[in-house]
Amino acid sequence: MSLLEVRNLTTAFATERGEVTAIEDVSFSLEAGEILGIVGESGSGKSVTALTIMGLLPRPPARVVAGGVWFDGQELTALSDRRMERVRGSGISMVFQEPMTSLNPVLTIGEQIMETLRAHGSYGASEQRRRAVEMLDRVRIPSAAARLGDYPHQLSGGQRQRVMIAIALACQPRLLIADEPTTALDVTIQAQVLDLLMDLRDELGMAVIVITHNMGVIAETADRVMVMYAGRVVEQAPVEALFDRPLHPYTAGLLACVPSLEHETARLVAIPGSLPEPARRPPGCRFAPRCARRVEACVAGLPPLLPRAPGHEAACIRVGEA
Repeated sequence: MSLLEVRNLTTAFATERGEVTAIEDVSFSLEAGEILGIVGESGSGKSVTALTIMGLLPRPPARVVAGGVWFDGQELTALSDRRMERVRGSGISMVFQEPMTSLNPVLTIGEQIMETLRAHGSYGASEQRRRAVEMLDRVRIPSAAARLGDYPHQLSGGQRQRVMIAIALACQPRLLIADEPTTALDVTIQAQVLDLLMDLRDELGMAVIVITHNMGVIAETADRVMVMYAGRVVEQAPVEALFDRPLHPYTAGLLACVPSLEHETARLVAIPGSLPEPARRPPGCRFAPRCARRVEACVAGLPPLLPRAPGHEAACIRVGEA
């Protein structure tokens, strides 16, 4: 059995206009030591998927309508809040977006790492400090022992992101979810953070889910890619296959938006239109209103995610046409 299995997961939110589905029929699996990249525009459902896995969505208004999540054979969506707290930290950890707002500005970074150790382990005071220094060393914060007393505002953006990773890894989880780990960082620091994640994966043997809208990040880190659009999975494939031969028009559109160093182009290709609101999603294929290849059959029903090649799935009725 895979380390993580998500099967037909559907999550909805209660609103004043009725219940709105955020993600629908999401299925994927993750093996130990594997890096899965989840990519899509803002609003595609990437973060809601991660927060559902972590059990961090407030209930209500959120609820799991269908499907479930299994981690190491245990169904997470059936656990109580108290039992789910035991899974977080030692089983699954998450690096959230925007480290400046995720870190507590009135606590030192050392205190925030040690707080995690107290919550998920039986460490004495001296062991907590030793472990905090060890984690800062592991994420390559220079002069780690001297930086324990620093506050978040005293660190650079890249250092704050490393502290977030140190907190997430403090209890040696088997799965790390990194939600937009390179947001607001310059390209040099982005590369350092991505190299760090890959090195930690190799060193600790943990699985990693990287959530991003940046196809360059996916190409650099992922073993396998899952493309989401309007709450649904539209394509899954090994990273090489996805970049060499994208099968879904949305995936092809995302790749066409990326600047190329090999070919000169006057303008980047943009996907027309915008992502539909969750409460106003179109009938049939969600991408049809923005798709240049749409036909009348595209709006007749939701296209299923089907195998199109070994390890490669896509949800488009026109896959395989000339």
